Amino acid sequence: MSIDKFLAPHSREARAHFHATENGIDWDVSGPTIDETIVAHCASYRSFERYLSGEHLFILPQTRRELESILRRYSTDAIHNAIAKSRGTLEAGGYSRVCHLAVISIQEVLDTGDNVAYLLALHKPTESPAREDITTT
Repeated sequence: MSIDKFLAPHSREARAHFHATENGIDWDVSGPTIDETIVAHCASYRSFERYLSGEHLFILPQTRRELESILRRYSTDAIHNAIAKSRGTLEAGGYSRVCHLAVISIQEVLDTGDNVAYLLALHKPTESPAREDITTT
């Protein structure tokens, strides 16, 4: 499944991800502080990317709340990774703002169309036909 169904290539999240990916370690050299918007939108993008891959998905979400919780956790991981790789720092209160922006982005995607239903069904195991018990005597 392509992430384009959820975040089109021209979306702010995809553009932020592209910017951070293309510029590698130097993505934040525009100033002494980290661009909070880029980090937040990139984190949102990466959370959906990670969920779609099924990476580290051990307990499947059953509800929108559980799905959103997983996506938020993934975005927090991405935020921490971006901060760790950055040569800049966040302004005072920046971490909270970045997390808030990422959550808003995630919620906007989940509020669109049938995205929640699709994402909840994505990793569900397919039902296999019931096996007849083979008994040996």
